[in-house]
Amino acid sequence: MNHAFPAPAKLNLFLHVVGRRADGYHLLQSVFRLIDRADTVHLSLRADGRVVRDGDLPGVPEDHDLTVRAARLLQPYAAAGAGVGIRLEKLLPMGGGLGGGSSDAATVLLALNRLWGVGLPRETLQRLALQLGADVPVFVFGRTAFAEGVGEILRPVSAPPAWYVVLTPPVQVPTATIFSAPELTRDTPPLKIAPFSAGMGRNDLQPVVVARYPEVARHLDWLAQFGEARMTGSGACVFASFDSEGAARDVLRQLPETMQGFVARGLDRHPLYDFCAG
Repeated sequence: MNHAFPAPAKLNLFLHVVGRRADGYHLLQSVFRLIDRADTVHLSLRADGRVVRDGDLPGVPEDHDLTVRAARLLQPYAAAGAGVGIRLEKLLPMGGGLGGGSSDAATVLLALNRLWGVGLPRETLQRLALQLGADVPVFVFGRTAFAEGVGEILRPVSAPPAWYVVLTPPVQVPTATIFSAPELTRDTPPLKIAPFSAGMGRNDLQPVVVARYPEVARHLDWLAQFGEARMTGSGACVFASFDSEGAARDVLRQLPETMQGFVARGLDRHPLYDFCAG
């Protein structure tokens, strides 16, 4: 039997690089907001103990696929013989800063935690998720979150209802390259308390990406005509916030033919939030 589950995108409403650990990982502060644009993860339970990917994901070998790794990470907690076939229906661009791959992996953890009858609490799933990548825990956390550390220290915050115009420049930005850039600012003063406004701050990675990727700069400049435009994550996607769906769609209708984008609603909770036991 095939089960289909959403894997929503995220936006970084701001992203500050506040330091660097001795192991090279950067210390961040950010607010993550989920939106209703999503990949779909199809899961087919198997009784032969195998975790397999159904279909191809260009450029991503099966053993490196975060969804496969997520299922195998949870498998020791499941009954003997528990297996799954995984098929991804990708809507979110890769290398866009929307967290698609991380969200896909988190959806696998959340869904199989229920389908396999594992029943781990949310905090335990978040610790497992961190082994897959710094952005995976926030999707398991499943709420608008103020993130610190490498992104694993999460606290809920509130954000006003919002609609977003998200533009998707036709480039993939390699996260590691941007974080290793010598010109990256790494000493933004840390916020002492969770922000009272999720829209405060800036994206410290944005100047680095804009200087290296003219397409990102072009999309930012166009969107800035209509409101404060900002890059999410390490790019390439950029966004602006609007109070209503109508206002956001009015902007999208004016999008030049040389650009692509979409309108999405901000989510207060992950669609699978109540699927988790804890």
